[in-house]
Amino acid sequence: QVQLVESGGGLVEAGGSLRVSCAASGRTFSISAMGWFRQAPGKERELVAGINWGSGTTRYADSVKGRFTISRDSTKNKVVLQMNSLNAEDTAVYYCAATSGSYYFSIPPFSDSYDYWGQGTQVTVSS
Repeated sequence: QVQLVESGGGLVEAGGSLRVSCAASGRTFSISAMGWFRQAPGKERELVAGINWGSGTTRYADSVKGRFTISRDSTKNKVVLQMNSLNAEDTAVYYCAATSGSYYFSIPPFSDSYDYWGQGTQVTVSS
């Protein structure tokens, strides 16, 4: 089992920045990729950014490219999502997720490919 604990998030004005972090514990050696998903009211959960744990390959939703950056600290089993130039459309609950699937270089885009989830953290952008 892998446990994921998120921190960060909160309320920010449009144009501002926030950072959310995810610390993994437990059987972290089994993780092949991690991602940040978000879900706004009435919308489906979507992958915002992901990173392959072995190769370091990253993946971003088109809506956040150039504004969000995902990074990892393998020694601390930690993933950070830096969010800049935030706008009201970024308001959502953000979830950290991890998969133990056989993803050697890729990052799966769909939530059902992920085995472990954090509790979620609210990000609210005021316009």
